[in-house]
Amino acid sequence: MSLAHVVATIVAALMAGFAAVSSYIRAGRVGSRKDVPVTWLPWLGAAGSAGAAGLLAGMFVPLVGYAAGVGLVLYFIVAVIAVMRARGFDDVPSEVLFMAPVVGALMLAS
Repeated sequence: MSLAHVVATIVAALMAGFAAVSSYIRAGRVGSRKDVPVTWLPWLGAAGSAGAAGLLAGMFVPLVGYAAGVGLVLYFIVAVIAVMRARGFDDVPSEVLFMAPVVGALMLAS
């Protein structure tokens, strides 16, 4: 495990955790223009929290990290699709920004 992989994993886990906390506390524009029901936000936050924890656990159990990384990438792809369906094209870069360190961590893991 290289230092770059550890740093990318920690950054990805922190960003996924931030996204999860934002869903829990309904901060800013989370779900506001994406036609996401408010009742879904705790579940989305739980998925993000599980992904962040899985990334960190993946530094010790690689298979868990791969699964968490793939799950988070799919999570953010669905977020991009939801943003585009709601015509909130100005929010797409922020969703991609949250996905980028996860992709980086996955690429460095192999």
